[in-house]
Amino acid sequence: MERKKRVIVSGASIAGPTLGFWLAKYGFDVTIVERSKALRMGGQNLDIRGAGRAIVRMMGIEQDILAANTGEIGLQFVNRNNEVKAAFPTDGASSFTSEAEILRGDLVNILYNSTKNEVKYVFGKYITAVQQDTNTVEVTFSDDTKEVFDLLIAADGVRSTTRTLLFGEEPEIKFVGLYNAWYTIPKTARDTRWARWYTAPGSRVMLLRPDNHGTTRASFSFLSDDKSYQNLSNDDQKKILKDKLSGAGWEEARLMKEMETNDDVYFDGISQVHAPRWFNGRAGMIGDAAYCPTPLTGMGTTLAIVGAYLLAGELSRHATHEEAFAAYEKRMRPFVEKIQKLPPGVPWLAHPKSKFGVAVVNTVAGIVASRPIKAIGKLFSKKEKDVTKDDIELPEYK
Repeated sequence: MERKKRVIVSGASIAGPTLGFWLAKYGFDVTIVERSKALRMGGQNLDIRGAGRAIVRMMGIEQDILAANTGEIGLQFVNRNNEVKAAFPTDGASSFTSEAEILRGDLVNILYNSTKNEVKYVFGKYITAVQQDTNTVEVTFSDDTKEVFDLLIAADGVRSTTRTLLFGEEPEIKFVGLYNAWYTIPKTARDTRWARWYTAPGSRVMLLRPDNHGTTRASFSFLSDDKSYQNLSNDDQKKILKDKLSGAGWEEARLMKEMETNDDVYFDGISQVHAPRWFNGRAGMIGDAAYCPTPLTGMGTTLAIVGAYLLAGELSRHATHEEAFAAYEKRMRPFVEKIQKLPPGVPWLAHPKSKFGVAVVNTVAGIVASRPIKAIGKLFSKKEKDVTKDDIELPEYK
């Protein structure tokens, strides 16, 4: 009986467990190592589109994902008095809300439950060194233990430390000039099943979204060319956030107050990852670690799922990892490059500096959301459930 090839995957978020699902299905022995002591259940809304939706359907978890929908019924643009200036319901042609809208933590939990019996999970450890030879990859973990595998795949996010071990500073982390803070706050009477978007002068945006856990997901973003904020301590980052929030209006006081006591504020510069190569010998990377497109595209989760499916499939199809990696990159890189091309004016147009710019954003949103425009959009739109490809072929492996 042929020995199963052993694969170590770094990261138990979305790309890692999806890769583990398919590799285990194709007969690989998979271990997923996660730095956190348990599943990281926090995070904001994600949506799964096109080819990603087709893959979760093949995995048998589409209905679980739809059942865990956040309950959001659409997006409203509001002014500082909470008056609605434009509304985009879920069933509209221009909707910002996906049918498969789900909290990151809920999706992580679904993926874990669908793989925990076939994939070995190791929590509370991370990779600190990698040594390759022709036939194996020796991995050193944070507890100084070592283990030998056939392949190593980094799937541990945009700030991947495993990527650095494999590629050093070769990949470019391209900051787009936007910072975002996300955190979960208590629900109040003003919160409804609508997501609410508020644009403030000074290139600032607040977004409050409902969830299916009885709380509200808050987001605050602002434009800045200062890259140093990413390297500050949590306390110093909160000081920056409070300074930027000051004078914004609308739910400013609420977000400021909740930030003081919230220990789960995630603050980061929005960046894309551009890597000239995704593989180095018997090791490689997928998902945000390899090609983060930024949340601005709305396609990060889909890229992670598609990339995992294709890599597992190519490894199952080819006799050598070199052939599999080359075939994978040929399929995946054009798709990634297309998605990473941000539309003109993003993110600046949505973050105007002046009161006049804010008025323009709300006016344009109102026009786009108007009945005549929505009626025209419906004539030319497809229902999301009918879309399966997103300009990339999904071969049927094995």
